[in-house]
Amino acid sequence: MKRITLFLLVALLASCSNEKNTSSTKDYFTTWEHYLGDPERTHYSNLDQINTANVGQLKLAWSYKSGGLQEGRTTQIQTSPLMINGVLYGVNATIELFAIDATTGKEIWKFKPVTKDESGLGLNRGLNYWKSNGNQPSRIFFSSGPQLFAIDISTGQPIPSFGNNGSIDLRDGLDRNLKKQSVVSNTPGAIFENILIQGTRVGEGPGASPGHIRAYDVLTGKIVWTFHTIPQPGEFGHDTWPAEAYKTVGGANNWPGMALDNERGIVYIPTGSAAFDWYGGDREGANLFANSLLALNAKTGERIWHFQMVHHDIWDRDPPAPPNLLEIKRDGKTIPAVAQVTKSGHVFVFNRETGEPLFPIEEKAYPSSKLIGEKAYPTQPLPLKPEPFSRQILTENELYAPNEKAFVDDLVKGNTSDDTPTVLEKFKSITSNGQFVPMDTTGVLLYPGADGGAEWGGAAIDPRNGIMYVNGNEMAWIIRMKEVGGDGGSSMGQSLAQIHCARCHGGALEGLAGIPELQKVKLRLQPDSIKTIIQKGRGAMPGMPNLSEAEIDAITEFLTDMEEAKDHRVEKIKIDVPYSVASFARFKDDRGYPVVKPPWGTLNAIDLNTGEYLWKVPLGHEESLNDPNVPVSGLENYGGPVVTKGGVLFIAATKDEKIRAFHMKTGKMLWEDLLPAGGYATPITYEIDGKQYLVIACGGGKMGTASGDEYRAYALD
Repeated sequence: MKRITLFLLVALLASCSNEKNTSSTKDYFTTWEHYLGDPERTHYSNLDQINTANVGQLKLAWSYKSGGLQEGRTTQIQTSPLMINGVLYGVNATIELFAIDATTGKEIWKFKPVTKDESGLGLNRGLNYWKSNGNQPSRIFFSSGPQLFAIDISTGQPIPSFGNNGSIDLRDGLDRNLKKQSVVSNTPGAIFENILIQGTRVGEGPGASPGHIRAYDVLTGKIVWTFHTIPQPGEFGHDTWPAEAYKTVGGANNWPGMALDNERGIVYIPTGSAAFDWYGGDREGANLFANSLLALNAKTGERIWHFQMVHHDIWDRDPPAPPNLLEIKRDGKTIPAVAQVTKSGHVFVFNRETGEPLFPIEEKAYPSSKLIGEKAYPTQPLPLKPEPFSRQILTENELYAPNEKAFVDDLVKGNTSDDTPTVLEKFKSITSNGQFVPMDTTGVLLYPGADGGAEWGGAAIDPRNGIMYVNGNEMAWIIRMKEVGGDGGSSMGQSLAQIHCARCHGGALEGLAGIPELQKVKLRLQPDSIKTIIQKGRGAMPGMPNLSEAEIDAITEFLTDMEEAKDHRVEKIKIDVPYSVASFARFKDDRGYPVVKPPWGTLNAIDLNTGEYLWKVPLGHEESLNDPNVPVSGLENYGGPVVTKGGVLFIAATKDEKIRAFHMKTGKMLWEDLLPAGGYATPITYEIDGKQYLVIACGGGKMGTASGDEYRAYALD
């Protein structure tokens, strides 16, 4: 106990000496008290004990088994933890909050929410910390299911004076029937003074909840202000939707997090797509403020400026990560900037005070939709600089192995036949014309795919020089739509399953990487269990309480007997969406490799002062690939980088389950280590008693890799 107390005192004194926080002369903490390092979301640390000369000497310092693994269940940990006063705070695979000694990994306390895993808790990517003003206990804000908890940082218990005995319900204040809403929070918001600004994750299908941004009093949990991302009558942007859309359309939510300019009192919030993801016939117009970067007054919620990056999104091209705040040098002047990475592999850069683009943006014309009732927006904005960090169009010349058999969701790996098309034949049967081609019933190539480009791990910024470091994906996906509707028999349940289940489980419900198949779900689950999961969710799957009992029964009957199910509830069900996803999967060959020429994942350094690339290298390697022409293949990746004053960038993220260190100036890999499970989280770094630590959550569970529950810390001997 004396040792822990000493650590707490030393770390507290260190953090107190680093409390200066202005945009130009900021001291970056040796602790890690904010999600992604600081309110600006730079992912940067001023530590340099670990540097380019000695990083190869890193050794395992401690490991902590956080728990939550369940036999037969795929779980994930995507948490980027916090380190405050010598204690590390994180979340395990079943969304339990823990505190451990940051030098040894020894557990101090664990908080298990009352909410059960069967309630669709979603994932947790990080936490918010509010430091005591002397009258109230310091607290961690932590989400589990629809509940947002205020946890006493010293005891691990909910603070009774916050909300309803320590928590608030994130569904409150959304202007819809609470019991019919699926709302969780995967990513922490931002704290400005005594205000917690919080986003949410909502459904992506018909009937999804709206994505209002709410700000809460950190002491009481009461709502301080609300910003309607689907504007209501009289609000700016209402005319970009049908007049009654605000009553029924969902989404336009902030799920990836946000960045805060404390000095200016401005919060920068990227918003998601409007639901339904792939069809917008019920929401004609540009659909502000979906797919936008919002700059709001952090104290009042008043809009200062906005930029919409995708008009009327029908490609699920919402911004995937928090923006980064930085300073850019132009003509001898320093410009406060905000940069937003996208799933399409672009970087939008703006003056953060005015919203003025700092590189030209072109409104480019795109084709109209072939789907009945859908009116695609005629133009889309694309930045002319920097160049995209992921490739934008797939041509025949860019196919890796065109004569191999194709493997997409309507084929079964390992069961190909002479009739199975080759990669080239499948490619020729679909449309591949780059970005923003509307989906159709034949098939459109989404490239980069549904998971980016950039993903939720986002980009890192070196605040000393304005250089961005971002990892990108080079995976192609095939999206194909189909008409749906009830015509008797089992078609109603099948149609509803296509609308509500195929988005995640694949067009043929065959399962995607890390997401289970539903074709044989009846062998694993009884009908009552299936109904409960559909309504309430489980693990990373959100519930669908908006569905009626008859709709849930129809889906269950279809899933439990796809061949013979007879739906007797057709008269009680009305299908409002005329299309569903028929094909939704990565485009690979039958060996399991992406159809595009490597690299399949990259790490990029971009000078945002000029928009020019400094270097690009493959990230990760497919060990089974026996190709002398591809020494490093690159891999699909999730989770972001951390950059340091020591000149070292750390990142895990890849399917090969390794963590790596790269030279920030050259992109040369300096060190790597095999993790016990995939590190699909953003690492953190901190210093205690003169020793620098690097910590990564090894949760696995994505891209077909095994699940894990371990947090690992590395340090020099």
